[in-house]
Amino acid sequence: MKVTFWGTRGSIPAPGKETIIYGGNTTCLEFILQGGSRVILDAGSGIRALGEKLITESEDVDVYLLITHIHWDHVMGFPFFPPIYKPSTKIRVDGYHTCMKGISHAFDTKMGDGFFPVKFNDLKADIEYLDRLGNGSFEIDGTLIETIPLHHPQGGFGYRFREGDKTLVFITDNELTEKAWSGRTPEDYVAFCKDADILIHDAQYTPLEIDERRGWGHSDYEATLDLAHRAEVKQLFLFHHDPARTDAEVAAIRMQCEELTAGKNSSLVVEAAKEADELVL
Repeated sequence: MKVTFWGTRGSIPAPGKETIIYGGNTTCLEFILQGGSRVILDAGSGIRALGEKLITESEDVDVYLLITHIHWDHVMGFPFFPPIYKPSTKIRVDGYHTCMKGISHAFDTKMGDGFFPVKFNDLKADIEYLDRLGNGSFEIDGTLIETIPLHHPQGGFGYRFREGDKTLVFITDNELTEKAWSGRTPEDYVAFCKDADILIHDAQYTPLEIDERRGWGHSDYEATLDLAHRAEVKQLFLFHHDPARTDAEVAAIRMQCEELTAGKNSSLVVEAAKEADELVL
């Protein structure tokens, strides 16, 4: 599979000269599976540029859209995804049980008038809700997709993609803590991530920041690094960068993680997710 980062930022888009390297768009990843199917993970602001690319490549857009959860930064880009305005587009939606509510209410919450000039029911694309992942795993073109619940306000899903002997795990908006809800302890995530080739995990905060942000549903980079070491993953991508974090500060966090890893004599490779970067498994 090939994976492209279209949005790596957390909470709110953060464009500007200080976020050029790691990106200012919110969560969106594109997966091209070995069988040829295209899966989009989350519809943050990064999905707009992805949509522009898709409609220049083909008149017919056929994608799966998986949603981790429906907080605004993960669905805000959907109204600006150009393929939804074309009748030749097919979108199969799945993920956390509120996913359809999230992408439709981005147009009209029924609580106000004039939030967006287009109604969800006026979209020309064929949008189908599959409702598979809430009831178990889901296989697309031989790639097995499995979920784990997030320790995050209002809940959500993390995802594991298994394709042949390769495994990628994506878990964002997840607070690693021993005081977690059932099924969401660090031990549960270690088991889910065990031996993954790539782990992409929320690392929004520093250890100095986390105590004031407990209960917000995000992890500090040391907790994320500890998860990667305990799960014996091969490569870790720090994700969901704080909107106030500059490129220099993100780079410094990655370097700190490298130093901590070297102190453990570990072979783990640590990167910070960059918008437009591609991974091939």
